[in-house]
Amino acid sequence: MVRVVCLLLLLATPLEALQDRPEFVRPDSIRGIYLNAWVAGSRSGEMIDLARRTRINTFVIDVKDATGYVSHRTALPLAREIGADRQLRIRDLPDLLRRLEAEGIYPIARIVVLKDPLLAAARPDLAIQDSLGRTWIDGRGDRWVNPWSESVHAYNIELAREVIELGFPEIQWDYIRFPDRPASELREARYPGAEGRPRSEAIRAFLLRSRETLDVPVTADVFGMTTVARGDVGIGQEWERLVDVVDALLPMVYPSHYAPGSYGFQKPNAHPYEIVFRAVRDGIRRTEAAGETTEIIPWLQGFSLGEPPYGPDEIRAQIRAVHDLGLPHWLLWNASARYSEEALR
Repeated sequence: MVRVVCLLLLLATPLEALQDRPEFVRPDSIRGIYLNAWVAGSRSGEMIDLARRTRINTFVIDVKDATGYVSHRTALPLAREIGADRQLRIRDLPDLLRRLEAEGIYPIARIVVLKDPLLAAARPDLAIQDSLGRTWIDGRGDRWVNPWSESVHAYNIELAREVIELGFPEIQWDYIRFPDRPASELREARYPGAEGRPRSEAIRAFLLRSRETLDVPVTADVFGMTTVARGDVGIGQEWERLVDVVDALLPMVYPSHYAPGSYGFQKPNAHPYEIVFRAVRDGIRRTEAAGETTEIIPWLQGFSLGEPPYGPDEIRAQIRAVHDLGLPHWLLWNASARYSEEALR
């Protein structure tokens, strides 16, 4: 069945594109930036030029984001059934990958898993449900799919298979978690198939299945607080339950996202070096204590949220913290993909 799905790519992609599948070598030191699908589809030349002028060697590219739309021409029947193919954001993904290959830029496919409003709306049976059996909607108006659903797992893994066939050498799972909403909202949420099991078991099961199924590195984005908090942070992300089922964990250690008083700082956002250093150090210690060698690739803050605004100095401070801990890899997040060239030279 898997091979049949992959062969259906011929319906959406020219044969010569599949025969000319690019090959990538994973950098010894990943220095990457996030590109949303619109940017990857329309501003890729600009971003490649930025990489040429700086030390960037990796792009994290949306394959499916939190809207549920798939960025490229997909042959997956379920994606077409729910209309996930109706916003073609990257018109020629094989060509983009070939250009990145020629430039020596390593591409990573980002796939949002459980925040999928299209799938949840079209298939209520796969959604988190409310007490009346309807699709549960959170306080922001968002719909989520059920973390326990094996069909949800299969859909995302098949999407990963598809883009691996096109040339992506690595898969990065995002929103691989339960909703982070107030208890007053979550009281109405129901998870068919949970059967009283802990949330972390659902997240672990998906990551383990994807790693055993896919033949490329598999990584997962996690909340920054997972490096220090005990338990699953209320969303199913428990460091020790994840560290042995992925090739890398990517904690989002954005200083602006830490509460006042974190690590002894009343304004964590004003201490980018110290927050990143301490948060990542905690992750390293817990990984070593678990007897694992899983990579840690921190997501760093490339945007401004509160005071002070983030410019080259704040970005470089975070990068320096990562290197001072002896880690070679980091990624920089800015939702609109607008980055400080000065910080990245």
